[in-house]
Amino acid sequence: MPKVLITRRWPAEVEAALQQRYELTIRNEPLSQEEWHAALREYDAICPCVIDKLSADMFAAPAPRTRLLANYGVGYNHIDLVAAAAKGISVSNTPDVLTHATADLAMTVMLMLARRAGEGERQLRSGNWSGWYPTHLMGTQVTGATLGIVGMGRIGLAMAKKAHDGFGMKILYHNRKPVNESDISPLPAEYCAELPVLLQRSDFVALHCPGGKQNYHLINAESLAHMRKDAFLINTARGDVVDEAALVDALQQGRIAGAGLDVYEREPQVTAALLSMENVVLLPHLGSATTATRVAMGMRVLRNLDAFFAGEQMPDRVV
Repeated sequence: MPKVLITRRWPAEVEAALQQRYELTIRNEPLSQEEWHAALREYDAICPCVIDKLSADMFAAPAPRTRLLANYGVGYNHIDLVAAAAKGISVSNTPDVLTHATADLAMTVMLMLARRAGEGERQLRSGNWSGWYPTHLMGTQVTGATLGIVGMGRIGLAMAKKAHDGFGMKILYHNRKPVNESDISPLPAEYCAELPVLLQRSDFVALHCPGGKQNYHLINAESLAHMRKDAFLINTARGDVVDEAALVDALQQGRIAGAGLDVYEREPQVTAALLSMENVVLLPHLGSATTATRVAMGMRVLRNLDAFFAGEQMPDRVV
C-alpha cells in the first residue's frame, strides 16, 4: 500500500477509511523544515492543510518520493505550486464541499457585528448587564442593507443568495470579470468593475477572494479609506488579503464601524490591538468547521488519492 501522511487529525471516520486503503501516518503538530524534507523522502503522498506553509524551501529535499500533495481544503495559496511542480509533485484540493458551511459562517459574523452580539455576550457573562433599556447596545439593521462581496466564486455566491433571500439585502459584487448570467440568475446582483465603487456603496463588505500574491493586502489603508464610517468589513477568506495594521488604524480612527475576522494575516497570531476592540468579532478559523463538511473534505481527499494511485485523472487536480 502507498504510504500516506496526514499532518493533522481528521474526523475519525475519514481516518478509518484512509487506513483501509493506505499505510497511514497521522501527525498532529507542525513539521519543521527538516521534517518536511524527511517526509518528502519517505511518503508517496502527503495531505497538508492551510496551516502548513509549504514555501519553495520546503521542497528542497533531493529526489523526493512524494508524488502528490492532497490538500485538505479548497484554498492552496499556502503551497508553492511552482516549486511543487518543479519536483514532479501534483497538488489537489477539496472544492464544493465547504461552500455552504463557509458562507454560513460569514453570515454569522455579519449578524454578530450588526447586532453587537459579541459585546452583549461579554457584558452578560461578566455580570455587567443591568437589564433592558431603550438605548442599550443599539446595532445596525441587516434586513434591506447593502452587501458588497469581493470575490463572487462558489462561497461568495452562496452568501449572496443567503443574504438576499433571507434578509432582502441588496447585492453588489467585485470580480475580475462579471459572473455568467446562468450562474447568478435569478439573484439580482450588481457588478462593480472597480473595487472602490463597491466599498463606497456597501453597508457590509464580505471578502471571499483567494489569498496569495494576487490579492495580498487587497484591503489596505487606501481601500479602507473608500469605506463609509458606518460600514463593516468581514473576512472569512484568507488572512493575507487584509493589511491588519491598516485595519487596526481604520478602526481606532473610526473610519469604519467594525470588522469581523475568521482568518488572520499571521495566523494563529492575532494583532494584539484587535483583541481589545469591542466593535470587532474574532473567530478561530471556523469557516468549514461543521462535522458534515470536515468529513466531506476528508472524503474528497480520499477520492483524489484513490484516483491518483489508480493512474486515473484526479477530480480536483490543481497542478
